[in-house]
Formats: sequence, structure tokens, C-alpha cells
Amino acid sequence: MATNIQEQAVHTFEIIKQEEIAAPLAIVFETILEQMGPLNSVPNGGPMPMKLEAWPGGRWFRDLGNDTGHFWGTVQAIKPPSLLEICGPLFMSTPATSNIQYRLTEEKGLTRVRFVHRAMGWIGDADRGVEAGWTDLITRIRKAAEKRS
Repeated sequence: MATNIQEQAVHTFEIIKQEEIAAPLAIVFETILEQMGPLNSVPNGGPMPMKLEAWPGGRWFRDLGNDTGHFWGTVQAIKPPSLLEICGPLFMSTPATSNIQYRLTEEKGLTRVRFVHRAMGWIGDADRGVEAGWTDLITRIRKAAEKRS
């Protein structure tokens, strides 16, 4: 039996995005839940619906049917309409963990969204290039929320 041992390094990254959305706080929060859940899609691609159980301990996962899918995370904290925090492996199939946070505040008819994604573990090059995906998601959230208000 052959054995293959490779040295691996633990990596970290942090992505911070801030967005102003011309929509009320409650609409933006609801839109985040929809865009991360049933209306989720891949950047510049087709649908990738997810399930997001919006309560503490709720799961965020991709249900492919027939008891198959991919677990992305657990709702660590939720305080509608101002906070959503999820921790878990997200899209990574390695010994790695992530924490994502949406913090929302409203001021003069604008909702300010502060998004943070922090990750650590065995994170390969492909898993570090996720900024474009988060930008796409936040853009979809802004467009959908502004259309609703």
C-alpha cells in the first residue's frame, strides 16, 4: 500500500464589502435570505438554489434531492432585520471553516450592509478566489431589494 504525505499550511483570508442599498432595512434583510436561499445562483451562471433555515442553529445547505447535497453552514446568530451570521465550511471540502456576517443599519432611507467573510484552514488556491462570487451576490441583493421598494 502506497502512502503519500504532503505538508500543508493553514491559510486565512478576510473579505470585507460595504454596500449602500436604497431600500428599507426589513426589505434588504428579507432579500438577503431569499438570495442566499431559493434564489441563489452561481456568478454569471444558472440557478443554484439553497435552503437557509433562518433561526439560530438553522442550516444553510444545497439540497440536491434523494438525500444528497452539500452542507455549507449553521446560523450562528440572527437578529432580524440587522444581523445574519453563519459559520461552517461553506463551499470548501477541506478541513477549513468560515464565518460570514451581514450587519445592516438604516440611515436616511438607505440601508448600509457590511459583509465580512473570514476563513481559516487548508484553503486551496481555488477556494481563495471567492471575492467575485460575494460581489455578485451582494449586487443581486442590492438590485432585488431596490426593485422591491
